[in-house]
Amino acid sequence: MNRRGRCGTGSWRRNRSGLIAALLAGILIGCSTATVPPVPRELSTRQWNPGELIEALRQRDQQFHSLRALARLDYAGPEGKNSFQEAILVQRPDRLRLETLSFLGAIMIVTVNDKEILGYLPREGAFLRGQRSPENLRRLTKIPLGLEVNEIAALLLGLPPVNMSAAALQNGNSVTSPTADGGQDIVTFETNEAVPSQWERRDADGTTAINVKFSDYAATPAGLFPSRIAIESAAQKRQLQIYYQEPELNAALAAELFAQQKPANVKELPIEALGE
Repeated sequence: MNRRGRCGTGSWRRNRSGLIAALLAGILIGCSTATVPPVPRELSTRQWNPGELIEALRQRDQQFHSLRALARLDYAGPEGKNSFQEAILVQRPDRLRLETLSFLGAIMIVTVNDKEILGYLPREGAFLRGQRSPENLRRLTKIPLGLEVNEIAALLLGLPPVNMSAAALQNGNSVTSPTADGGQDIVTFETNEAVPSQWERRDADGTTAINVKFSDYAATPAGLFPSRIAIESAAQKRQLQIYYQEPELNAALAAELFAQQKPANVKELPIEALGE
């Protein structure tokens, strides 16, 4: 953006490194910012019965449907380090809203619904529109995932995005299941509670594509929920830490929260124009 406020794709490419976040958001009415007390972590001494952890994953997959929360996000990557305050909305299977907040207002608002991805940058005077795809979501948020929208929605709800209809194998305190491209999902349980502590996705050649850790579980009316989610992509040299504050689970969220109208006198650009 030049001094007169016009926005071009070149200026946006230069500025977007400071606009990293996770994927959804909305304005939260009456949401406290006090941190939820975590459940004390205990190293697992429990011997799990065959199939018990597979059933626990299936139950948790049905347990959480939506999320509304404030969160602090800490990002580290090739561009440097940044911390953000986020307002996050998730509606499974695939609706997301993210608002990156600052003392002066919103820096970026990203919404994802069943039709498109939209991004509004008030300071840049830019409105970005594109098809739903992992690539477009990454262009806007730089989240080191490369996952489908429904997988990201599950992940933000503290759920390992594992295909529960695929053949799963329990081995001790871990569950392994195949992915569609010949890789593997590995979910590890490291406490005496039947809640996941780590999810790892490996490519067909055995390389770890994504590693996610779930910790600081807190008791909620919907069940135990991880207050901290740590996402790492070693190949991309990117890390994202999410610290939730007072998460509200399974609340009814209006469909209009996951859409945006282009403000007047704002330039519209295709998300694809941002390049890689």
